[in-house]
Amino acid sequence: MSILVTGGAGYIGSHTCLELLNAGYKVVVVDNLNNSKVESLSRIKEITGKELSFYKVELLDKNEVERVFAENKIEAVVHFAGLKAVGESVRIPLYYYYNNIAGTLILCEIMNKFGIHKMVFSSSAAVYGEPQSVPISENVPLGPANPYGRTKLMIEEILQDLYISSPNWSIALLRYFNPIGAHPSGKIGEDPSGIPNNLMPYITQVAAGKLKELHIFGNDYPTSDGTGVRDYIHVVDIAKGHLKAVEKILTQTGVGAYNLGTGKGYSVLEMVNAFDRATGEKIPYKMVAPRPGDVASCYADPTKAIEELDWIAEKGMEEMCLDAWRWQKNNPNGNGD
Repeated sequence: MSILVTGGAGYIGSHTCLELLNAGYKVVVVDNLNNSKVESLSRIKEITGKELSFYKVELLDKNEVERVFAENKIEAVVHFAGLKAVGESVRIPLYYYYNNIAGTLILCEIMNKFGIHKMVFSSSAAVYGEPQSVPISENVPLGPANPYGRTKLMIEEILQDLYISSPNWSIALLRYFNPIGAHPSGKIGEDPSGIPNNLMPYITQVAAGKLKELHIFGNDYPTSDGTGVRDYIHVVDIAKGHLKAVEKILTQTGVGAYNLGTGKGYSVLEMVNAFDRATGEKIPYKMVAPRPGDVASCYADPTKAIEELDWIAEKGMEEMCLDAWRWQKNNPNGNGD
């Protein structure tokens, strides 16, 4: 039996595939490669010494997705595939709603047809929107501040309704905060197309001389230094959280949401300074207008994941910075090298 990973060639997906293989699972990857490269899967095989199956398939192509299920004995699905840029979702919301929600509906329909009712869904802290207080627990009111976050919340609600309609489903909704870093081997990491949307690859590309300076979006938020505060967590810790969630859904039914975060908030400027201390690289930056849909402060209360998934974030800020910088130096052109 295999674990199907949609979006498995992407940043978090590739690290999760690696952890699944190391834990002894067989892995089947479905990815359209719109925002990822197949090279990451070759790197996974190189690191683990294990094979995985890959289908270049668009989730919106129902016939092709069904073929994947017909050709493999799938036990559970880890669902990453989807568009994920907050700013872009504000500019082209219909594209986000159609792609993220319709793709998930097709996936669930085919899972149901093949009698597969176990899923780990890659949700996001974006479902919380502007929090009333921090740290954020899973039981606070949800109110996404942008279309990207609303697609995640809508999918969460769809999956909860699916369980209500058929209690043999077992679903974990993983709301993770801000993954950064890379695998310590330096062989897989975050490989964005164009100017990065996320902070750490932006920092590392400036440090490598690929970009002139870091743009910091907003400096008048109600935070200690005016820049946005986020819960930055090592991508390997996030991947291990998915592994723990797979172990849970394979042994019981139900639906539950879990924060994956460190429980600590760091501002953008604190992150820039942490990178400087860890690597010795000075990062020039420029303050620019805040991005639509961004919130001031967002960090997790990870207690539920610690107690129910037996998972905790283990890697610290220095390790996050050093691993991200190692990936950038070893792969100046990302997975295109």
